[in-house]
Amino acid sequence: MECALGTEKAWTIGQDVRSIKGKSKVAPELVALNIPPSRASVALRATSNSWKTQKVNGIKHIRRTIRLLMKNLLAQSAMSFSGKQTAHARPANPANHRRMLFAASCAASLLTLILTVAAAQLPLFDSSPKILLSPGTGPATFSLRRTLASAVLRWDAFHFAHIAKEGYVYEHEWAFFPGVPSLMRALGALLRVPTASVGSPQQLSWEDVLVGGVLGSMLSVHSVLTLYDLTLELLGSPSVALLASMLSLLPSSPATFRVAGYTEALFAWCSYLAIEGSGGMLYCAKEQWLFAAFSFMVAATSRSNGIFLAGFILYGLIAEPFLKHRKVNLGSAIYAVALSAMVVSPFVYLQYSAYRVFCADGSEPAPWCDSLLPSIYSYAQSKYWNVGFLRYWTLQQLPNFLLGAPPLALLFAYTLHYSRAALIPRLRALITSSPASGKSNESRNEGRATTSPFLHPALAPHAIHALLMCLLLLFASHTQIVLRFAATMPCTYWAAAWLLVERPALGRWWVGWSVVWGAVSCVLWGAFLPPA
Repeated sequence: MECALGTEKAWTIGQDVRSIKGKSKVAPELVALNIPPSRASVALRATSNSWKTQKVNGIKHIRRTIRLLMKNLLAQSAMSFSGKQTAHARPANPANHRRMLFAASCAASLLTLILTVAAAQLPLFDSSPKILLSPGTGPATFSLRRTLASAVLRWDAFHFAHIAKEGYVYEHEWAFFPGVPSLMRALGALLRVPTASVGSPQQLSWEDVLVGGVLGSMLSVHSVLTLYDLTLELLGSPSVALLASMLSLLPSSPATFRVAGYTEALFAWCSYLAIEGSGGMLYCAKEQWLFAAFSFMVAATSRSNGIFLAGFILYGLIAEPFLKHRKVNLGSAIYAVALSAMVVSPFVYLQYSAYRVFCADGSEPAPWCDSLLPSIYSYAQSKYWNVGFLRYWTLQQLPNFLLGAPPLALLFAYTLHYSRAALIPRLRALITSSPASGKSNESRNEGRATTSPFLHPALAPHAIHALLMCLLLLFASHTQIVLRFAATMPCTYWAAAWLLVERPALGRWWVGWSVVWGAVSCVLWGAFLPPA
């Protein structure tokens, strides 16, 4: 009888505990201890509340720690920018920063390559790479060159590789600039030399030029280093330079920036990146205008938007002295125009070469030949890719707008904030003040801007450039390619750093999106799925 009552009591306690089992993980222990139902419920609620309290406190502690780190970073940035240093602050060592960033950049490139090659083993949406790179009728053997080539032969890489092999053959190929194909061809030829036998044909294969493109994309490894140098040169803050450079390890298009033979690596390397800290934008920051123009000119051989880099020279030689109430002499203006012509020259030469092929050979001219400003680039973009003002604004393209929304929103938020808080007050002070009082007003405005390194006057041309590019991509282009363009603009990473420091919650969302989207985009690229 006693045994039966004990069993019934235990069953009742177990039933009571099971009824509230979802509230805690200690229910089995309470059953084993044979605690009465009422006391079990109280104990479970107390344990559950304690566990929840600890969890909430832990999350609050993590958030509080991140906020303190961000505030400390901002304080250090402001102090390093203003030249002040606290007694307990340890001076930053840029050499250590650069070594760490170089190692991290190498690791990021290797990880991107591995993920892309692994994703390329999935069933492809388009089987063209397998057909084009087929080993033939012989036995299928593993080839590292073929594996790499097959993993990167996607989307525009077909056009770049064909131009590298055969030159410009088809009309639509003139929409692509010769910089990247030339680099692919040169590196592919170097790779072919050790394996070429006597009497072998000199024609490069698809594998040669595609693997050459992979090697060319390794220029992106140095991107993080020169972004650090550029930020340090402009802002004088090792803290901001380190933060922005770390964020650049998470580009919005890692496959095209770090692996594929695309324009991103070469364009970024020539525009503001180069080995040992020499690049177009960095030359502008150091006022070495001739070297800057040459770097921008090489960058313009890879992409059409390279012509907008001339704006940095015009801003530095004409606009900046004007904003500082300094006289702009005629010699400086002529020099600025001449250097800008250097930057634009690759675009003009490509149009001239196409004009000679399609319009001046005596046969029936192409439709674009009679235009006021004949440009095969504009014609090909309009005919083959439907590029034009608001042409992309259709319901079918809504997914592509959503894909490009995060970097667009980030850049719009930062550039508009910079314009409202730094650029417009500077212009207003210029208009309302006299030349005599202009310098004092300018110094006061700069003093207010230095409270945040992200409002420094030196960032003005970068903010203007980023804003114009975003407007162009939003209204007159395939909007999703902002994922590729943003990866090459330093303003993207300054904006991300600004978000992390001044809007930590949104900054964490950006970092989370960058990590997730970076991995997903590599898989999509490897499987030959959009976005292009």
